[in-house]
Amino acid sequence: MHMCKICCTFADFFIKIYKNHMNIIQHIGEYTLLMGKVLRLPDRQRMFWRQYSRELEKQGLQSLPIVLIISVFIGAILTIQAKTNTENPLLPTYTVGLLTRDTLLLEFSSTILCLILAGKVGSNIASEIGTMRITEQIDAMEIMGVNSANYLILPKIIAFMSMMPFLFIISTAAGLLGGWGVGFFTDIITIHDYLLGVQYSFNPYFVWYAIIKALVFAFVITSMASYYGYYARGGALDVGRASTNAVVNSNIMILFLDLILSKLLL
Repeated sequence: MHMCKICCTFADFFIKIYKNHMNIIQHIGEYTLLMGKVLRLPDRQRMFWRQYSRELEKQGLQSLPIVLIISVFIGAILTIQAKTNTENPLLPTYTVGLLTRDTLLLEFSSTILCLILAGKVGSNIASEIGTMRITEQIDAMEIMGVNSANYLILPKIIAFMSMMPFLFIISTAAGLLGGWGVGFFTDIITIHDYLLGVQYSFNPYFVWYAIIKALVFAFVITSMASYYGYYARGGALDVGRASTNAVVNSNIMILFLDLILSKLLL
């Protein structure tokens, strides 16, 4: 009897693993097919550009306040922590500015910022498209012969990818400004030492590396959020679930791709 229970437990365990693998394969297949419908030339160029301009404002300009606020404070925090961790007479004083600059360039303004924006932009896209799905607006488009995936999703992807390099540059500048504020308002580090570190041994390739990562992550955020919203089923609760899944899985994919791209590009 005891052996039967153990066997049943193992059987349930392997069945769950099998179902999870099948779900992953299904998601990959549906995502690939959806992107095949999305990445096509728009049927109506005028409608595309109209939607594109709206998405630029919604995803880019409306994200500026949170980008600026977070970046300024992160830059200030990085400067304080760098100063605390480099209090060594053997290290030059400009090391603080150098560490702040490279941390902002290589990781925060390209990766961590995208993790944050996945919560804002990704959830917004998933809930917007999910609401259209459960209210049958997408079904109505399909009946009229409109490529709903291309019409709804492509402007969002192109718009966010267009804005992401600018958001990266603004974030980096705001972060460096936050570090400069630490030197200006406190005696933790002098402004001269901080600016010397910011300019010391600058590698322009780091900027291109970060922009490439930001573009890839922007595509991941918008495409995955659109996928979960597009295939939402049920009611308002399912739209919320789709938004949550979009943010969580986007973050996981961003971290995974960050590892891959860092290995390939650095």
